Amino acid sequence: MDKNLVLRLFGGLLYGLVVVLCTTSLGAEFINGFSPGLVQQQNLYYGLITFFLFMGAWECVRMMKFDPKGWEKWVVFPLILFVFYQLFSKRYFNHGFYFNFNLSEILAIVLIIIAVVTLFRFPKELYYDSGKLIFTVIYTALPFGFALGLPKFSTIEHTFTLEVFFLFVLIWSSDSFAYFTGKFLGKHKMAPKISPKKTWEGFAGGVFFTIILGYFIELNYPDLRGNYIIVGFLVSVFGPLGDLVESQLKRTFGVKDSGNVIPGHGGILDRLDSFIICVPVVYLYFILEKLI
Repeated sequence: MDKNLVLRLFGGLLYGLVVVLCTTSLGAEFINGFSPGLVQQQNLYYGLITFFLFMGAWECVRMMKFDPKGWEKWVVFPLILFVFYQLFSKRYFNHGFYFNFNLSEILAIVLIIIAVVTLFRFPKELYYDSGKLIFTVIYTALPFGFALGLPKFSTIEHTFTLEVFFLFVLIWSSDSFAYFTGKFLGKHKMAPKISPKKTWEGFAGGVFFTIILGYFIELNYPDLRGNYIIVGFLVSVFGPLGDLVESQLKRTFGVKDSGNVIPGHGGILDRLDSFIICVPVVYLYFILEKLI
């Protein structure tokens, strides 16, 4: 068997296992089986998101090639830590995500949109270290911060809901079905200069099958926030956009992979490009859904 294929399978399984253990109750149950009461699921999830955040930010700094003599490189991580802690972490542990029209949250979503538009329309702005600094903070701290708001948990009842686990499942479904549909039926390129392998047929297949999967999730897990048929649709539409955003970022700075932390799969940003865009979209949907 091809060694690269074995490495890729191993890396994929390891990555998937870590995500499952940290986004469901299985992680705490497994660890507490050795030492009861050692860890709570919400702490495992927080650790996972924090790891994703700082690894993603490190990869972003590495890809964008900050000037080693500039001051911007040295304030990236303190600024990310401040934003992540001040706007999201404190609320996570205090159950402070109410999904109302909070001005700071809406502003954060607007900033993400501006960052994406800048990357595609005005990429030369990111050649300046100040632009790199702002983009890195927005592209990493805000989406991963919003990710803390998606699940619900109770320290007293030892519960942890599955919104993020199923978000990953839907993203994986969208990627897989889009790939196979595009491979067998794809003819019309979606964005040939940015991601040559993406086709509109693959995109349509990803949307169709991910909506169906969302229907079965909604049918079997009605207590989740929102309607997962709608979440499935949003993921299948915005997931490919997330992939295009990261592809454009790598193309802008002449990089093949964001990193190599996951064997055979590249870096954290390579694996979480769809997640980074889908999280604020789903978060915004939960705000709107609560108003209806």
